[in-house]
Amino acid sequence: SISTDTIYAMSALMLLGHLIFFDYGANAAIVSSTLSLNMAIFASVCLASRLPRSLHAFVMVTFAMQIFALWPMLQKKLKARTPRCYVGVTVLFALAALAGFGGAVLFASLLLAISCLCPYCLIRLQQLKDNIHGPWDEAEIKEDLSRFLM
Repeated sequence: SISTDTIYAMSALMLLGHLIFFDYGANAAIVSSTLSLNMAIFASVCLASRLPRSLHAFVMVTFAMQIFALWPMLQKKLKARTPRCYVGVTVLFALAALAGFGGAVLFASLLLAISCLCPYCLIRLQQLKDNIHGPWDEAEIKEDLSRFLM
């Protein structure tokens, strides 16, 4: 069996390879759309192997096929036939990615505030705590009761 850390490391390297070998439209010797697609699907299958049910793995691999195989073909067709539609779809997905990034930044800042800032504030506020006494307090016994313990 393969450990989860190894799966994550392999997936990260394969997705990095996908980014390196993807055909961005440049004429270079390093470009290989087949290798790029295989690396992305391999990373998706590796990540899907850690999911709890086969339905989850099926959805993950199907989504990966849509994103890594079908989406680039759709973009090429849109760019060739209707450039305005291509620009609109690209701007729409860029805004969606920006919104997702904003949500991730908001989540990270909330997590940082709950994990670090709130405990720090509670520790700092302990110095300002004042204990007041009144009739609502529990009774305290002031005399020596050790003579009853014999």
